[in-house]
Amino acid sequence: MISHETISKTAIQKILKLIPADSHKGQQGHALLIGGSYGKIGSVCLSSKAALKSGCGLVTAFLPKCGYEIIQTYIPEVMAITDENNEIITNINYNFQPNAIGIGIGIGQDEITQHAFYNFLKNNTDQLVVDADALNILSKDTTWLSLLPFKTILTPHKKELERLIGAWQNEEEKLQKVIKLSEEHNLIIVVKGAPTLIVDGENIYKNTTGNQALATAGSGDVLTGIITSLIAQNYQPIEAAILGVYLHGLTADLALPDKGFHSFIASDCIDYLAKAFLSLL
Repeated sequence: MISHETISKTAIQKILKLIPADSHKGQQGHALLIGGSYGKIGSVCLSSKAALKSGCGLVTAFLPKCGYEIIQTYIPEVMAITDENNEIITNINYNFQPNAIGIGIGIGQDEITQHAFYNFLKNNTDQLVVDADALNILSKDTTWLSLLPFKTILTPHKKELERLIGAWQNEEEKLQKVIKLSEEHNLIIVVKGAPTLIVDGENIYKNTTGNQALATAGSGDVLTGIITSLIAQNYQPIEAAILGVYLHGLTADLALPDKGFHSFIASDCIDYLAKAFLSLL
């Protein structure tokens, strides 16, 4: 039987963990963000900064060579590993053990990148958040979905979701298709929209924060960084999805008196994360 739950502030406060007074960066998780291509390095910058601002102890970005100086300048607290190629990702290779990985932001759909993504999926066992062009690549061959670890989180917007599950006639049909995809592959699917829904099999969670200010470039990249960060900090995937979506929306609500709907951008979402966390403590 399908279970519907509205995400309340009280429920979020039960999920949110305090950082121990004696904690150090090595205990706060290490997140890896994989993405970027020539002209789309900003996506990885936003995701990586959002991951740090969500409490992650360490964040590493894997991106093409052209993004190295950009990300080191934009957010010096983030470590960077580069692909051998200057403009796109061709071979995903790193020499450490991350606690969670976010992949797909700004990655593009070049054939070589698709091959690199496939090889990564074949060998990866770490918890994943899959977004953007990684979702579009999966939609080209949905048999690749079987390579995803259980409870991988997908974060599609409307068009990305349609490519994955096909067109729908109404919201009920859409939800049934999402539930089927979630159950078949044991995935958590964040259906971005107004409101955003989190689907974990037949358990549906309806978010209660956010507004139209979030309809801006890079907003989804920030969400990927937040959720990946929370998983790296040892939240269960469903907890990370629920808390991440709530915090993401809350930043836009808190910024509304200062920014309005028109002038809010994805960087503002990151800037208001501190107020979002403080409002829950």
